[in-house]
Amino acid sequence: MTTLAPRVLRALEQFHADHPWDHNAHYHQWLLRQLPRRFDSALDVGSGSGDLARLLATRARTVQGIDADPAIVARARELTAPDAPVTFTVGDALSDIPAGSYDVITCVATIHHLPFSDALAHYRQHLAPGGTLVVVGLAHARSLGDHLLGAAAIPSNVAMAWIKNKGRTAPRPASMTAPTRPATMGFPDIVRDARRVLPGARLRRRLFWRYTLVWHQR
Repeated sequence: MTTLAPRVLRALEQFHADHPWDHNAHYHQWLLRQLPRRFDSALDVGSGSGDLARLLATRARTVQGIDADPAIVARARELTAPDAPVTFTVGDALSDIPAGSYDVITCVATIHHLPFSDALAHYRQHLAPGGTLVVVGLAHARSLGDHLLGAAAIPSNVAMAWIKNKGRTAPRPASMTAPTRPATMGFPDIVRDARRVLPGARLRRRLFWRYTLVWHQR
């Protein structure tokens, strides 16, 4: 019995290595529902292979994506049609954001790589009046509730992997090839710090080890 859990974990790890799927992309359609149908400019922080930036371009006049990894930015450029209103930049997610303000700022699975409060304050400064900031983030599991929610996600995670890959083995999508880092902040600390910087921000725990934050600039 003592070896059952490690064996199960190894089996799950192998299963997901053979049937990968992008947990962040799962929230892209939800994210779009938080935004106006049309807007002028958008900034996607940690844009990776550009999947979300290209979706934003279906509503925005211009989209700026920024990511610190040159290889994934090069891949994003390859995957983006030349006439798409999207520009990808290699740079730091705090100090290298192109000047100006944006109607929409998105940040998916990136903010845990950064000083959390500083990042939120910086994005607030770049958000245009009436603009919307949407974060899909990762939190470190600490409480019993965190662990129960994580355990509840396991069967759904397996089912989604099987459905999205149609039961076949598959390589990792381009969106999953960027460098990653584990989260260190717990959700209660995230809520406390976020509401200090962004009064009225709406935060919610989500399935698949994610949380969401939505804030509107007045």
